[in-house]
Amino acid sequence: MRLLSVNVGRAETVPYTDHPQGVTGIDKRPAAGPVRIAAPGPDGASGVAGDTVCDTRHHGGDHQAVYAVAREDLDDWERELGRPLRAGAFGENLTTVGIDVSGALIGERWRIGPDLVLEVTCGRIPCRTFQGHLGEKRWVRRFTQKGAPGAYLRVIVPGEVRAGDPVEIVHRPGHEVTVATQFRAVTTERELLPGLLAAGEALHPVALAQARAYAAGLRTAAVPEPS
Repeated sequence: MRLLSVNVGRAETVPYTDHPQGVTGIDKRPAAGPVRIAAPGPDGASGVAGDTVCDTRHHGGDHQAVYAVAREDLDDWERELGRPLRAGAFGENLTTVGIDVSGALIGERWRIGPDLVLEVTCGRIPCRTFQGHLGEKRWVRRFTQKGAPGAYLRVIVPGEVRAGDPVEIVHRPGHEVTVATQFRAVTTERELLPGLLAAGEALHPVALAQARAYAAGLRTAAVPEPS
């Protein structure tokens, strides 16, 4: 398991984003040297030095500090789309090899290089900007149906990483909630939401709140009305 590339993007003006200023940093490219990764803060943007996250309404911050995609998933999409997809094509900061990123457990921790430790929080929800960036019709629907969203991660221990660094799974939590399960629960299979509670506080706070609200609704519906 290793890091194929660390990818960063700069803000550019595009016609396909709903950002108020019409800018996005989704077009990320592999960095040539070492890149420092650290928690950006709750209202911050990217945790990756030199990377730009423009729409902080939906991206960035401590719980989405880093976005990772498996090279194997990009290869699968290449075959389906019939076109090449370079590292960073999905706007990911980390392109990995040998890791089932969407199959990672919520709360799973990875050590990359000598110091950096990241923790998996949730899957990536596709948006209009992502669709416009790729230029694929019905991309949001297709990406959602595929159910391999890649993973957002929070920074536990900051550090510098570079292409070729080994990736080691240093902690696996004792539940079975994967990124793919969480993604399906918040998109197409909401009946899965109560099961996300097993991941606890490791979940992205929005997903955790959704799961709690859904479970509470089920409990309320189960209470018989007084006769």
